[in-house]
Amino acid sequence: MARTLEHAQLPALARGFSLLGSGGGGATTMLELALVDDEHWPVTLHELDDLDPSLPCLGAAFVGSTMLLGERLPGAAPFGRLIAAAERWLGHPVPVVCSLEGGGLNGLTPFTLTGDRLLVDADLTGRAVPGLDQMSLLVDRVPGVIAACDTGAGGVMLVETDRPIDLERVIRSATIQAGGVGGTVFAGFTVGDLVEHSVHGGTRRALELGAAFLRARSAPLPELAAALGGRLLGQGRITAVEPDARDPHVNSIGVDGDRGQVHRIVTRSETLAFMTDGRLEASAPTIIVVLDAVSRDILEVTDLTLARTIAVLELPAPGWWSERGERLRHVVPSAYGLADLDGAA
Repeated sequence: MARTLEHAQLPALARGFSLLGSGGGGATTMLELALVDDEHWPVTLHELDDLDPSLPCLGAAFVGSTMLLGERLPGAAPFGRLIAAAERWLGHPVPVVCSLEGGGLNGLTPFTLTGDRLLVDADLTGRAVPGLDQMSLLVDRVPGVIAACDTGAGGVMLVETDRPIDLERVIRSATIQAGGVGGTVFAGFTVGDLVEHSVHGGTRRALELGAAFLRARSAPLPELAAALGGRLLGQGRITAVEPDARDPHVNSIGVDGDRGQVHRIVTRSETLAFMTDGRLEASAPTIIVVLDAVSRDILEVTDLTLARTIAVLELPAPGWWSERGERLRHVVPSAYGLADLDGAA
């Protein structure tokens, strides 16, 4: 059943998508500001069953360094040229929009397109992930999916390929040429394709998580974790931040626990694993959330600095990934070259 979302629910949505970012996906602040105008609200959020399965759909997201968006703000219609190129290629308009990435700032991206499109509560990840080849439609090899992206100076590139890794590499190269960040649009699929090949209810989950977080933010940490449907993994003070010898993008964060334990957090662009006294407690695709233990701010991996006192929570992974082993292998730590951290999802 369709539901109406009001502007007053935007903070809860944003906090929920921040939680689902698992330490990545970018801060939601920019899009919260972009969506502050009343012209965007109210928004009707449709379930998949509400819509004709034959309706064409698209997903939009910012790709690259989300930190650069704070310095190079996108224009009023950052996806306009990309959607126009996709519709020209397909030969028809695309009336429905879903979320491309269900965590971080991109959870809010489809809300910028609801003026002339129907918003459906489905997304292609259920959490933040770093690679476009990890989008559910590509993981399940749905045929006919295309992608359009920025190349800089008003340029647009469109990609159609049967190899997901090609799409990831080509768009990543174009994004670098565009200055390190840009828009990307997926199209060539339908609402019906999303029934099997997407994570359902991610926006509803974000809203519920965000509302629970705002209500329980000041509660004791175990109670806050329980209010979110998760558990408290540990808390303590960061005493070491060390890059991995195998991959400079991977960091090992040492934490002295408040009860004498030794915790370790492994991060890349998201938080991938949490260990206590050498025992693996949680790993991707489980959503590992790090909070500032004092302010209760939701932290990104770049915020994990020496001497900061933190709390680490675990939230359940989107079930879509574990339904098939072929899906799961795309989001466990070994997908990032960290095979010894698989197995706690």
